[in-house]
Amino acid sequence: MRKTMSNRPRARMTRLRELGRTVRFRTTLAAVLVVGLVLLISGVAMVVLLRRSLIEDVRKTARFRAEAVAELIVVDSSADPIRVGDEEDEFVQVIDEHGAVVSSSSNVEGQPPLIELDPPESASLEVPFEDDPFLAVAWGAVTPEGTYTILAGRTIEAAIESSRVVTSLLVVGLPLLLLVLGVLTWRVTGRALGPVESIRTRVEAISSRELHRRVPAPDSGDEIARLAITMNQMLDRLEESQVRQRRFVSDASHELRSPVASIRQRAELALTHPEETSAEELARVVLDEDLRIQRLVEDLLLLAKMDEQTLDGPRKPLDLDDVVFEEIDRIRQSSAKKIDAGGVSGGRVVGDRKQLARLVANLLENGVRHAQSRLSVTLMQEGDGVVLRVDDDGIGIPEEERERVFERFVRLQEARDRDSGGGGLGLAIVAEVSEVHGGKVRVLESPLGGARFEVRLPRGSS
Repeated sequence: MRKTMSNRPRARMTRLRELGRTVRFRTTLAAVLVVGLVLLISGVAMVVLLRRSLIEDVRKTARFRAEAVAELIVVDSSADPIRVGDEEDEFVQVIDEHGAVVSSSSNVEGQPPLIELDPPESASLEVPFEDDPFLAVAWGAVTPEGTYTILAGRTIEAAIESSRVVTSLLVVGLPLLLLVLGVLTWRVTGRALGPVESIRTRVEAISSRELHRRVPAPDSGDEIARLAITMNQMLDRLEESQVRQRRFVSDASHELRSPVASIRQRAELALTHPEETSAEELARVVLDEDLRIQRLVEDLLLLAKMDEQTLDGPRKPLDLDDVVFEEIDRIRQSSAKKIDAGGVSGGRVVGDRKQLARLVANLLENGVRHAQSRLSVTLMQEGDGVVLRVDDDGIGIPEEERERVFERFVRLQEARDRDSGGGGLGLAIVAEVSEVHGGKVRVLESPLGGARFEVRLPRGSS
């Protein structure tokens, strides 16, 4: 029980520290501090300016009173006594040029000069008849009898009291205002960051098996909405990457199973019935299947790199016709079918020579595989592009199937064995290489009666 009680303050302190690191808390604190500092400076300036203004009003009133007394003395220097409106709030003294008081209001009668001032100076002072501070203004008057100084004073207690009241209101009002500001900022910030918390909670709940889920995107169109959209786009890319990885694993296991099974079957046959097979025949089967596995692995790795957009080969201007002739010569050495290259003319592109050679080789191998006896290759420049066409005299491709042939592991004639049908990746690689080089590939009907594969690539500079 004691351990539980001792853990409570520790847990509370942990929660407070976590709260202090939140954007909501920092935003609220910053708003309160900034606004509080501004209001404090503004309040002090307002009180100071108010007090100065009120005291200046008192000074003007005292000066007007001194001017009025000066005019009276000029008319009649013997006027006595001088009356004031409120003896608790003001006083007047008339002082001759020798410093003697010759006339005064009744509340300072018999008093020496309360302060020494030269016209038109002013100053604060204490008076004998009142505890409140006063402000005195000196004014001069010239008469035939001599020069006089009129000292008129008024209390500044009202100005001080007004300043004190305003200060008290600010002392009480500013904390309340900051409290209201803090509460409003806390609630507004919490409401604004609510979608962020929803996004965080949803992302935290998304596992590698649930990449199809998406975070909620508000319709506000603000930064949080753009964050949610960006997060969903990232999840799209992650899901797409995961799909590509799973497809790669599935494709690899699917295609590698057949040659591995063939090698195992021949090996088991050689072990159980050694008289029915020879080492040479077994070696030939193993070599053929090994070459097939090697080609499949190379094709799968190439497609995987293209999927991940990590296939960054050197892009240089090159003559595509040189690549075409090289691949035609290579195919002719292993095939008895006729390949007509009379339509190959100059065609300059910018790209990776190795990748483009793979594209041409796959098209030629596909054409030889499906042609009955003849293959025609043409290359020419058309407008701002270079067009490569490979025609065969085979059975052709139905129009509704012409898009599917570029998908991976698609064979339109399932009855054919894999040796004649290929691995199902050649045309997919053609499509990927074309796209990487900014080109396009399509299937048409060939004048020879079979299929025409046409690749259009951007034209390179000479």
